[in-house]
Amino acid sequence: MKIQKLFLILLLSASALFSGDVVKIERMSMELAMEVAKLSVESCRKKGYWVSAVVVDRSANIQVTLRDTYAARFTMEIAEQKANLVIMSGINTSDFVPARNDIRNELNNISGLIMMRGGVAVKSGDVLLGAVGVSGAPGGDIDAACANEALKLLEERLAFAAMSEDD
Repeated sequence: MKIQKLFLILLLSASALFSGDVVKIERMSMELAMEVAKLSVESCRKKGYWVSAVVVDRSANIQVTLRDTYAARFTMEIAEQKANLVIMSGINTSDFVPARNDIRNELNNISGLIMMRGGVAVKSGDVLLGAVGVSGAPGGDIDAACANEALKLLEERLAFAAMSEDD
Protein backbone atom coordinates (compact mmCIF):
# COMPACT_ATOMS: atom_id res chain seq x y z
CA MET A 1 0.00 0.00 0.00
CA LYS A 2 2.85 2.40 0.86
CA ILE A 3 4.49 1.67 -2.51
CA GLN A 4 1.26 2.53 -4.32
CA LYS A 5 0.96 5.83 -2.43
CA LEU A 6 4.60 6.65 -3.14
CA PHE A 7 4.11 5.83 -6.81
CA LEU A 8 0.99 8.02 -6.93
CA ILE A 9 2.83 10.93 -5.29
CA LEU A 10 5.71 10.61 -7.73
CA LEU A 11 3.32 10.42 -10.68
CA LEU A 12 1.43 13.54 -9.58
CA SER A 13 4.68 15.41 -8.96
CA ALA A 14 5.99 14.50 -12.40
CA SER A 15 2.75 15.54 -14.10
CA ALA A 16 2.86 18.92 -12.34
CA LEU A 17 6.51 19.34 -13.24
CA PHE A 18 5.93 18.68 -16.96
CA SER A 19 2.44 20.19 -17.28
CA GLY A 20 3.85 23.10 -19.30
CA ASP A 21 5.42 20.84 -21.91
CA VAL A 22 2.35 20.92 -24.11
CA VAL A 23 0.81 24.20 -25.18
CA LYS A 24 -2.43 24.83 -26.97
CA ILE A 25 -2.59 27.45 -29.67
CA GLU A 26 -5.58 28.93 -31.41
CA ARG A 27 -5.80 28.14 -35.10
CA MET A 28 -7.99 29.45 -37.86
CA SER A 29 -10.28 26.92 -39.46
CA MET A 30 -9.92 26.19 -43.15
CA GLU A 31 -13.38 27.69 -43.69
CA LEU A 32 -12.48 30.98 -42.01
CA ALA A 33 -9.16 31.20 -43.87
CA MET A 34 -10.95 30.59 -47.18
CA GLU A 35 -13.50 33.29 -46.38
CA VAL A 36 -10.77 35.81 -45.51
CA ALA A 37 -9.00 35.14 -48.83
CA LYS A 38 -12.20 35.17 -50.90
CA LEU A 39 -13.53 38.39 -49.41
CA SER A 40 -10.13 40.09 -49.82
CA VAL A 41 -9.98 39.20 -53.52
CA GLU A 42 -13.63 40.20 -54.04
CA SER A 43 -13.06 43.55 -52.33
CA CYS A 44 -10.24 44.40 -54.74
CA ARG A 45 -12.21 43.08 -57.71
CA LYS A 46 -15.02 45.56 -56.89
CA LYS A 47 -12.41 48.31 -57.09
CA GLY A 48 -11.28 47.03 -60.49
CA TYR A 49 -8.08 45.25 -59.41
CA TRP A 50 -7.06 41.65 -59.98
CA VAL A 51 -5.19 40.40 -56.94
CA SER A 52 -4.10 37.34 -55.03
CA ALA A 53 -4.68 36.76 -51.34
CA VAL A 54 -2.67 34.38 -49.18
CA VAL A 55 -3.72 33.47 -45.65
CA VAL A 56 -1.09 32.06 -43.31
CA ASP A 57 -1.48 30.69 -39.80
CA ARG A 58 0.33 32.13 -36.80
CA SER A 59 3.41 30.04 -37.68
CA ALA A 60 3.48 31.44 -41.24
CA ASN A 61 2.29 28.20 -42.81
CA ILE A 62 0.08 28.78 -45.83
CA GLN A 63 -3.56 27.90 -45.26
CA VAL A 64 -5.14 29.37 -48.39
CA THR A 65 -3.91 30.88 -51.64
CA LEU A 66 -6.45 32.47 -53.95
CA ARG A 67 -5.54 34.15 -57.25
CA ASP A 68 -8.17 36.09 -59.14
CA THR A 69 -8.62 35.20 -62.80
CA TYR A 70 -6.32 37.81 -64.33
CA ALA A 71 -3.89 38.35 -61.45
CA ALA A 72 -0.27 37.71 -62.33
CA ARG A 73 1.24 34.58 -60.83
CA PHE A 74 3.86 36.68 -59.00
CA THR A 75 1.12 38.23 -56.88
CA MET A 76 0.74 34.94 -54.98
CA GLU A 77 4.38 34.93 -53.85
CA ILE A 78 4.33 38.61 -52.92
CA ALA A 79 1.06 38.20 -50.98
CA GLU A 80 2.57 35.30 -49.03
CA GLN A 81 5.66 37.33 -48.17
CA LYS A 82 3.51 40.25 -46.98
CA ALA A 83 1.52 37.91 -44.72
CA ASN A 84 4.77 36.42 -43.40
CA LEU A 85 6.04 39.89 -42.50
CA VAL A 86 2.96 40.36 -40.31
CA ILE A 87 3.73 37.11 -38.49
CA MET A 88 7.40 38.07 -38.11
CA SER A 89 6.69 41.60 -36.84
CA GLY A 90 3.42 41.03 -35.03
CA ILE A 91 1.81 44.09 -36.65
CA ASN A 92 0.25 45.07 -39.97
CA THR A 93 2.74 45.89 -42.69
CA SER A 94 1.19 49.37 -43.11
CA ASP A 95 2.51 50.12 -39.62
CA PHE A 96 5.72 48.09 -39.71
CA VAL A 97 7.18 49.12 -43.07
CA PRO A 98 7.39 52.88 -42.39
CA ALA A 99 8.49 52.32 -38.79
CA ARG A 100 11.38 50.00 -39.72
CA ASN A 101 12.46 51.32 -43.10
CA ASP A 102 15.98 51.33 -41.62
CA ILE A 103 16.16 47.54 -41.93
CA ARG A 104 14.32 47.19 -45.26
CA ASN A 105 17.34 45.82 -47.15
CA GLU A 106 18.14 43.27 -44.48
CA LEU A 107 14.57 41.97 -44.22
CA ASN A 108 14.10 41.86 -47.99
CA ASN A 109 17.06 39.46 -48.10
CA ILE A 110 15.36 36.99 -45.76
CA SER A 111 13.64 34.27 -47.72
CA GLY A 112 9.86 34.53 -47.39
CA LEU A 113 9.66 38.20 -46.34
CA ILE A 114 9.10 41.41 -48.27
CA MET A 115 8.93 44.93 -46.88
CA MET A 116 5.74 46.06 -48.60
CA ARG A 117 2.33 47.18 -47.42
CA GLY A 118 -0.61 44.86 -47.91
CA GLY A 119 -0.25 42.39 -45.03
CA VAL A 120 -2.88 42.43 -42.29
CA ALA A 121 -3.14 40.46 -39.04
CA VAL A 122 -6.13 38.19 -38.59
CA LYS A 123 -7.10 38.37 -34.93
CA SER A 124 -9.85 37.24 -32.63
CA GLY A 125 -9.75 39.86 -29.90
CA ASP A 126 -6.09 39.99 -28.93
CA VAL A 127 -5.36 36.48 -30.22
CA LEU A 128 -3.32 36.37 -33.41
CA LEU A 129 -4.78 33.65 -35.61
CA GLY A 130 -2.69 34.39 -38.66
CA ALA A 131 -2.35 36.98 -41.40
CA VAL A 132 -3.58 37.77 -44.87
CA GLY A 133 -1.40 39.23 -47.58
CA VAL A 134 -2.91 40.82 -50.68
CA SER A 135 -0.97 41.73 -53.81
CA GLY A 136 -1.82 43.01 -57.27
CA ALA A 137 -3.48 46.39 -56.80
CA PRO A 138 -1.44 49.46 -57.74
CA GLY A 139 -0.09 50.06 -54.26
CA GLY A 140 0.14 48.27 -50.96
CA ASP A 141 -2.31 50.68 -49.35
CA ILE A 142 -5.04 49.46 -51.72
CA ASP A 143 -4.04 45.84 -51.07
CA ALA A 144 -4.30 46.47 -47.32
CA ALA A 145 -7.65 48.24 -47.75
CA CYS A 146 -9.05 45.16 -49.50
CA ALA A 147 -7.84 42.89 -46.69
CA ASN A 148 -9.21 45.26 -44.05
CA GLU A 149 -12.59 45.39 -45.79
CA ALA A 150 -12.71 41.59 -45.78
CA LEU A 151 -11.87 41.47 -42.07
CA LYS A 152 -14.47 44.15 -41.36
CA LEU A 153 -17.10 41.93 -42.99
CA LEU A 154 -15.95 39.08 -40.74
CA GLU A 155 -15.65 41.25 -37.63
CA GLU A 156 -18.43 39.58 -35.65
CA ARG A 157 -17.32 36.10 -36.62
CA LEU A 158 -13.73 36.90 -35.63
CA ALA A 159 -14.82 38.44 -32.34
CA PHE A 160 -16.16 35.08 -31.20
CA ALA A 161 -13.73 32.80 -33.05
CA ALA A 162 -11.29 32.22 -30.18
CA MET A 163 -13.96 31.64 -27.55
CA SER A 164 -14.24 28.09 -26.40
CA GLU A 165 -17.55 26.34 -25.93
CA ASP A 166 -16.88 26.31 -22.17
CA ASP A 167 -16.75 30.13 -21.86
